[in-house]
Amino acid sequence: MTKAVEFLFDFGSPTSYLAYKQLPKIASRHGARIVWTPILLGAVFKATGNSSPAMVPAKARYMNQDLARFAKRYNVVLNFNTHFPVNTLSLMRGAVAYQATDDFDLYVNAMFDAMWAHPRNLNDQAEVAHVLRDIGIDPDDFLARVERADVKEKLKANTEAAIARGVFGAPAFFVNGDMFFGQDRLDFVEEALLP
Repeated sequence: MTKAVEFLFDFGSPTSYLAYKQLPKIASRHGARIVWTPILLGAVFKATGNSSPAMVPAKARYMNQDLARFAKRYNVVLNFNTHFPVNTLSLMRGAVAYQATDDFDLYVNAMFDAMWAHPRNLNDQAEVAHVLRDIGIDPDDFLARVERADVKEKLKANTEAAIARGVFGAPAFFVNGDMFFGQDRLDFVEEALLP
């Protein structure tokens, strides 16, 4: 049986971005597959009483320093998005909509990149359309997909299931039923994938 690591993520989370940049390498080293699970972080926060670290000034200052440390360690470009916070509802619906298509990897990479590597105002649909056109996705197709009832329901179901499993933020990972929270726990994720 192939080992698997479930990756629960939201594009609005810089720590999800850092995890995204590392997780494929970890999975490859252990012959594991990644189960991509888009969730809506705002709904998770609301349901669990949690909030973004950005809402606590001292924590935000520390977290920004810590994120820079991890970006340097991982050799990853990380730039704070001056348009933050971004409402990621349609972006995360897009992740669900393209999940079973050949465009999924391109889409996820482009949205994380536009949020945290080369920041764009993803609150602006014209900017989202520009990012989509750059990767060969028709913005009209995107808009049609994110309005489909099955896509909306799947994102909602993913988020509700995450909350029911004890998720309180993103990124979260599950390996063999055990939850790990935060990109700074990838060492534990990797340990859990050992034979």
